[in-house]
Amino acid sequence: MQRIQTAIKENKFQNVYLLFGEERYLKKQYTEKLKNALAGDDTMNVHFYEGKDVPVPEIIDLAETMPFLAPRRVIFLSDTGLFKSGGEQLADYLAQPNETTYFVFTESDVDKRSKLYKTVSTKGCAVEFGTQDENTLKRWVASLLAKEGKKIKESTVILFLSKTGTDMNNIQTELEKLISYCLDKEVITDEDVEAICTTRLQDRIFDMIEAVARRQSTTALKLYYDLLALKVTPLQILAMLARQFNLLLQAKELKKRGVADKEIASKIGVPPFVVGKYLSQAKSYKSSELRVALEQCVQADQDFKTGLINDKMAVEMIILGSSK
Repeated sequence: MQRIQTAIKENKFQNVYLLFGEERYLKKQYTEKLKNALAGDDTMNVHFYEGKDVPVPEIIDLAETMPFLAPRRVIFLSDTGLFKSGGEQLADYLAQPNETTYFVFTESDVDKRSKLYKTVSTKGCAVEFGTQDENTLKRWVASLLAKEGKKIKESTVILFLSKTGTDMNNIQTELEKLISYCLDKEVITDEDVEAICTTRLQDRIFDMIEAVARRQSTTALKLYYDLLALKVTPLQILAMLARQFNLLLQAKELKKRGVADKEIASKIGVPPFVVGKYLSQAKSYKSSELRVALEQCVQADQDFKTGLINDKMAVEMIILGSSK
């Protein structure tokens, strides 16, 4: 990111940029910054291509065309898949591109072994936008709220992030709702977050398993039916249940081995600020119980696919069986 900011500040650009990774918000922000810096208000010499069937020969022909009454021609390409396969022709061209043509790629996933990736890394600038860490997200949330004249405690930010997850697009959307809800308030509280912020599907599954762990089968079934009412299919819920039981088992076993909480978060793939919830919930189960729950999920999936039971009842049986 710093390389892009420096290029914009000094007005010295590479001919090709690749912005890739899971963090959509940052990719979008930096793509827009490059567009403004490279093209400004020019619409004649700016071109956009999207999807896996982009016409590479046509793009190369366009790249060889001199810009019209402007210093640059800029070509934006998004989610083409060319950095995983099929990008060899474009890689050959980008080894020695037209000096007045600039490329900006945005991709969700790339193969760093591909010829196109290696060419861009060597001849241009490749920047990975990964999930931001907890402290970065907390500072970002606080700064956005400060711009609106709002204050928030660190514990409330953590509660907020536990609901939104780490996706910055989702965080921004939920922040906008929260700011509107607290229009006449200076300090945002836990109650405000609970009242307005949407609970993610994964958190609803977490709450359902929490009820199961407490042997509250009625509550667990109610949460299950609430998910069904939201048009989540039983098989989707089953898959998420299996994932959750697996995460709890991994967290429990790692904790037994003395692994630090931050490392546990990294190993099981959850944000550091929620790993405590996983470890707390894992304490409600024996490792053997979690293994049985996982086996029941696998068996339920097989029973449904072989016609022994319908999908709705398969999940109900897991909930009731794990609540005993």
